Amino acid sequence: MKKNKPELVPPLILAIETATMCGSVALLSGNRCLAEYSVDTATTHSRRLIQQIAQVMNETESNWEQLDGIAVSLGPGSFTGLRIGLSTAKGLAMAADRPLLGVPTLDGLAQQIIAPAGTKVCALLDARKKEVYAAFFKCNSAGKPEKTSVDLVMPPEKLATLIEQPTLLVGDGAIVYQEFFKEILGESIIFAPAHSFFPRAATIGLLATKMFANQDFLDPASAVPIYVRPSEAELMIKKKS
Repeated sequence: MKKNKPELVPPLILAIETATMCGSVALLSGNRCLAEYSVDTATTHSRRLIQQIAQVMNETESNWEQLDGIAVSLGPGSFTGLRIGLSTAKGLAMAADRPLLGVPTLDGLAQQIIAPAGTKVCALLDARKKEVYAAFFKCNSAGKPEKTSVDLVMPPEKLATLIEQPTLLVGDGAIVYQEFFKEILGESIIFAPAHSFFPRAATIGLLATKMFANQDFLDPASAVPIYVRPSEAELMIKKKS
């Protein structure tokens, strides 16, 4: 595996985000985003992801030898999207002999927020079946969210019972259930700006850059998505047994 660059040279990270319909690819050099390509469409990630990666690499005039790592959003999110993203990242990491870095999707989503110290943040994505994926965060002295809970999946009604103080909501789950949260929680909630409601490859890459410094790598052979809840196939097997 390729050795780390000298400490003063920031790592070049290719980041992939496919947890929702709004998929994206980004290339980062340290904390600097060199390029990001996002598409919100019904077209499956499998039909456009490789093209997105090629475009980002071509537009930045980068080659695979220059890359230091491949980062991917691990979930929770769309089961199909997560599998496509992770399998693509695994293949690229093994083919290019580069480290694989996995970032929880809700962590990346929350990092799109900067708020006053002490602000409570809830990142939530629509999980379908009248449920949401969610995780809670609290902003530190620098205004960046730090995780205070595990990843959860539950009906929005149950999530509302966990919100007891003013909380900033970010994610497409807040869009889907916006009227419900307004009615139940009133002034206890604040909605993040609409442009921050979808996970972005750029923030996945930023978190992955910190992981790279700590050599917090995944094994491409055994890495799996963060599903939080069982898949349809698992539920069917359990039902039959």
